[in-house]
Amino acid sequence: MKKKIFSAALAIIMLFAVTVTAFAADSMPRVCDGADLLSESEEDALLSKLDEISVRQQTDIVVVTADTLEGKTPMEYADDFYNYNGYGFGENRDGVLLLVSMEDRDWWISTTGFGITAITDAGIDYISDKFTDSLSEGEYADAFNAYAELCDKFITQAKTGKPYDYGNMPKAPFNVLWHICISIAVGFAVALIVTGIMKGKLKTVRFQSAAASYVKDGSMNVTESRDMFLYTHISRTPKPKESSSGGSSTHTSSSGSTHGGGGGKF
Repeated sequence: MKKKIFSAALAIIMLFAVTVTAFAADSMPRVCDGADLLSESEEDALLSKLDEISVRQQTDIVVVTADTLEGKTPMEYADDFYNYNGYGFGENRDGVLLLVSMEDRDWWISTTGFGITAITDAGIDYISDKFTDSLSEGEYADAFNAYAELCDKFITQAKTGKPYDYGNMPKAPFNVLWHICISIAVGFAVALIVTGIMKGKLKTVRFQSAAASYVKDGSMNVTESRDMFLYTHISRTPKPKESSSGGSSTHTSSSGSTHGGGGGKF
């Protein structure tokens, strides 16, 4: 009897192990550096960061690089890579994927599920502004880390019910001391330039002991003085409003899944 119970328990454990192994085999890592842009240590560090953020936020954050898009557009390649490689948390497969293609130097961010809510069209523009310069300069690890950290920040904000969007973007910390130093330096430089110009124009002027020495005889004869206010005019121009209503534009991928996204060149 004990042998039968032991055999049954062993069979269940083996079945569970096979199931877990099969699931792991179907799931790709969150860093797929097909274009070999990262060193081994950089890839390991980035993978650890993406894994930590993804599990904590329950939203997959993925980085994919490729030498070729195999005839697909960046949007198609990014969407398909996400759909067919087991990414996404929950029923809606929540996640965000950044694709970098070296074929034509394209980048694309594909969003799915809660990722569409968290990373809006305006959010994609904001995030890409923070990493495209690094991509252009070949600082790929810096670019991917900036992307990961901003995704984390945007997802956290979206969970408050007010995602970052048009008119509601993260504000850079204001360094009061730095701005004061810059203002003083600029003011001092401008003052030196202005006084230098004024001094240059006064090279032929000599000091006179009396004010009358500065007036040419017969050149001024004031008989009456009066101040008159003529008119005033104030022109006001309204500040242009954002033309977009915000949110994410979406499309349907080849698998029938709904994605948001956006991209460009670097």
